[in-house]
Amino acid sequence: MTQISDVLVVGGGQAGLAAGYHLRRLGVEFTVLDADTAPGGAWQHTWDSLRLFSPAAYSSLPGRIMPGRPGETYPDAGHVVDYLADYEKRYELPVQHGVRAQAVHRDGGRLRVETDAGDWSARAVVSATGTWSRPFLPAVPGRDIFTGRQLHTVAYRRPADFAGRRVVVVGGGNSGAQIAADLALAGIDLTWATQRPPRYLADDIDGRILFDVATARRRALDEGRADSGGVASLGDIVAVPPVRAARAAGLLAARPMFTRLTATGATWADGSHVEADTVIWCTGFRPALAHLAPLGLRGTRGHIPTEGTQAAGEPRLHLLGYGDWTGPASATLIGVGRAARDAARQIARLLST
Repeated sequence: MTQISDVLVVGGGQAGLAAGYHLRRLGVEFTVLDADTAPGGAWQHTWDSLRLFSPAAYSSLPGRIMPGRPGETYPDAGHVVDYLADYEKRYELPVQHGVRAQAVHRDGGRLRVETDAGDWSARAVVSATGTWSRPFLPAVPGRDIFTGRQLHTVAYRRPADFAGRRVVVVGGGNSGAQIAADLALAGIDLTWATQRPPRYLADDIDGRILFDVATARRRALDEGRADSGGVASLGDIVAVPPVRAARAAGLLAARPMFTRLTATGATWADGSHVEADTVIWCTGFRPALAHLAPLGLRGTRGHIPTEGTQAAGEPRLHLLGYGDWTGPASATLIGVGRAARDAARQIARLLST
């Protein structure tokens, strides 16, 4: 039996909850479907030492400031999970956990959403599935012959899991720097390989400033002014305290990217070689959009063209929280609220016609 809802929000992490908050404020009937069996979105699957870039008050969803904790400047992932669970409960958001959306189809004047728990029919859909479930692994020569362990950021938890191991961390972004610092400070035999020399943001820059910079860039582009480069113009790595500590101790000396893996390690263009037991690929993610494939909307770079959050080829579909292409800083806690508000308003107008 097909279940009915005016709006279906696919994904119950920070973007899905922000969408639910604004839909509720507008009096729109909706249901949130979340593949995870518990609240917290991707934050419940991160590594133990992960911390936000900003203080709690500047890492909040709309309507509810994230409370701080004594002695904690930058909240850890567990703090965020608790906050999201409380947010969901506080606003009585209708989240159905443990329901995975598999495909979205056009069905006359509605959209039909197939899930592993049966079909739903909705007048509009908000896709807020994020990127965590779609890790990206580069096609590096020799990756298939390396006999050690290979894992992506999503599977990393703590340095103790690598005691006595020789580890190569690949990636010059925030995840690569934080995981490299985590391992180095724990005394793990570490090699850190990056495509280009690490570019650290100034130590006093955190998520508050990054959000303002991303918003200013989006505004400039919308007004036809020159592209400032946004956050990317400032650097690639936010210098959170553990990264600063490892860097100050001389433990974060990055090597250029190796040319290939061998059965027992990594080899560089100059012929040098490092023996390794483990490679951790901190090489980013792609948007998790497989459930939208039946709609035939995919554009370049795997993105679906959008006007704001609205899919250009399907006005009943909004995409939220995947990155700047679905709203400035919309993949962040503090940034997703504005895009969620705009999406909810457009959906409310659509339903009123």
